[in-house]
Amino acid sequence: MSKIVSVHEYVLKPNVDSDQFERVIKDAKDKGLLALTGLESITFVKGIRGDRLNHYAAVWIYESEDAWAHLWGPADHPRTKNEYPPTWKIWEDDILAPFLDQDPDKITFTTYREI
Repeated sequence: MSKIVSVHEYVLKPNVDSDQFERVIKDAKDKGLLALTGLESITFVKGIRGDRLNHYAAVWIYESEDAWAHLWGPADHPRTKNEYPPTWKIWEDDILAPFLDQDPDKITFTTYREI
């Protein structure tokens, strides 16, 4: 079964301390806040060249499309925010929201199926 890779792009508010942002996301990951069923790995990255220079993203890798859909709903019928896992609500509302230039649920992202 193919893995699912989801890339989330984060744009910080002007004047956000990027070191603080990096510490907060590392702490959330270290505390297990992002330990979701079916999530194999998560990697946070910062652009060093190209269109996203000095911008952040997260690469989420799920074991299968079934595991991903169990969390987020099928591609053609995504879950509403009320149906998200409890730790994900904390991730978006308490961790990301203070730093991002928009609602965390409205960020640019793309979800891919491994080929």
